[in-house]
Amino acid sequence: MKADSENTQEADNQAERDLDAAELAERKQRRQQREEAEREAEQPDAALTQTEREQVIAHRGLSAVAIYSVIRHEGEEELSRPAISLWWSGVAAGLGISTSVLAEAMLHDQLTDSPYQHLIENLGYTVDFCLVILSRLQLFTENTITVVLPILARPRRRKFLQAAKLWGIVFTANMAGTFLAALLAIYAGTTTPALTESMLEISRHFAESSGITALLLGIPAGFIIAALVWMLPSAKGTELFVIMLFTYLIAACDFTHVIAGSNEVFLLVLNGEMNIITAIADLIVPTLIGNIIGGTGLFAMLAYGQVHEEM
Repeated sequence: MKADSENTQEADNQAERDLDAAELAERKQRRQQREEAEREAEQPDAALTQTEREQVIAHRGLSAVAIYSVIRHEGEEELSRPAISLWWSGVAAGLGISTSVLAEAMLHDQLTDSPYQHLIENLGYTVDFCLVILSRLQLFTENTITVVLPILARPRRRKFLQAAKLWGIVFTANMAGTFLAALLAIYAGTTTPALTESMLEISRHFAESSGITALLLGIPAGFIIAALVWMLPSAKGTELFVIMLFTYLIAACDFTHVIAGSNEVFLLVLNGEMNIITAIADLIVPTLIGNIIGGTGLFAMLAYGQVHEEM
């Protein structure tokens, strides 16, 4: 019985090695084809001076394959990080993401009589994403594409388990961070009464999108965050502008983001305006599902699909 099990395992390992060898040979052939196409594309550059050629190279954007490789390698690194590192980075991200409602509340409080209050106060929503993304903290919705690309490239049981572990740790840590931020705001007096009331008013607006509405509005938010991750390798020097532009779009369109929104939900729970079961069932879980559909189900699959035949 044991011998049969060992023989089956060995057969599986051999099949995997054969598959890897065939895959490597196919990838090598594709790389050679891309290199040949690249050499052909450079032929007209023969008329340029050396300085002009360097200028052309400097102004070339990253190819889709190059962007994919950058994000995939980042995903591989994330999957191999210790659980404790993921946890504390996730908690820090949860605390950091909570500055969105704080910044929005500050602008909301100052623009009470302005007809452009909604459009301007949503600029505050971008603050938290700038803080979290540029600090390289673990945000769950970024990982809907970052750690998925390595799985799509080489689907293995081990990678699925690693991704599930990372998602579980990071999501729980993000929730812990946003809950702690809400706890400090409501009970520790870390914000002024006027600012706290503005934060609660903004949170009540988020709570209007519950159930299927929260799920549907979460899909474009997940897609935008995944697209943002995809754009950042090409946005050297303009990262701040790109982050602000696309996260502002999420806020201005009232799309739902599970981590940023959870802080608003916890504010209402701790203020006695909503029970925790309703908060989780009607807001957090539907938004989570929507973000995963948009980030993994749509963007990650499309991103992989456009480079699969070139890898």
